[in-house]
Amino acid sequence: MNMMNTQVITANPVQDDSGMAPLIAIVGCDGSGKTTLASGICSALQGYSSATYCYLGLGSRGIASQIESWPLIGRLLVRHLSAKAKQARTKGERIPGTLTALVIFCFSKLRVLRFNRMLRLRERGYVVICDRYPQLDVPGFYDGPGLSAARASGPLTAWLAKQERKLYERMVDYRPTLIIRLNIDAETAHARKPDHELPLLREKVAVTPLLRFNGAKIIEVNASQPLNDVHTMTLQIVQRVVADYQRSELLAASPEAHELSVS
Repeated sequence: MNMMNTQVITANPVQDDSGMAPLIAIVGCDGSGKTTLASGICSALQGYSSATYCYLGLGSRGIASQIESWPLIGRLLVRHLSAKAKQARTKGERIPGTLTALVIFCFSKLRVLRFNRMLRLRERGYVVICDRYPQLDVPGFYDGPGLSAARASGPLTAWLAKQERKLYERMVDYRPTLIIRLNIDAETAHARKPDHELPLLREKVAVTPLLRFNGAKIIEVNASQPLNDVHTMTLQIVQRVVADYQRSELLAASPEAHELSVS
């Protein structure tokens, strides 16, 4: 592995002490390749490990695509909803009404459902490869709480924002075994995702280094390289984590193996 393209962040190291199977989250700006890498790595692990792919995003883009296909009003409605969502995630703005806040809150509840499903898989012994991971470092976007950036526009909106933050605090309490952070420049990301707004990509690139995920171990990967190279690099990282877990499970299950390992 080319160490010029990876870096380990251990400024605030912690151990995953949950007792569950490894959780490896792949995070990064849109266009960094996280979905492709997460699903590809999961497939590559199938030969020797019970691995599963979990998506922990909101899924709002897929829903928007479905709405956009509606005749006559689809595109207009998507533009209207997108403008409302953008205002809600902008610091210094006001959340545009209770209905917008309720929709954002419901999307966060959907994320919690996906998160709980992921935890159940870990408890059953599956190695989980996550596409995205919730965070509290940057509110408003990038898998952070959607109602914590703009100001609440009323008591009900304020209550929804408070309840949503509690949901995220609970999720963030579960620290991944490892975060693989894909670093990419905005221009390369935009070349891969031309349907995304370049200013928003630049904003995400700028805040990517600020995400700490409650002190989880982070390995930085240069995702501006060809995706095949990034896949090879990240797969090697994940394989080491899985091998360490399998070794520890073997030692825990076999006292004889433990005696041999320390002799």
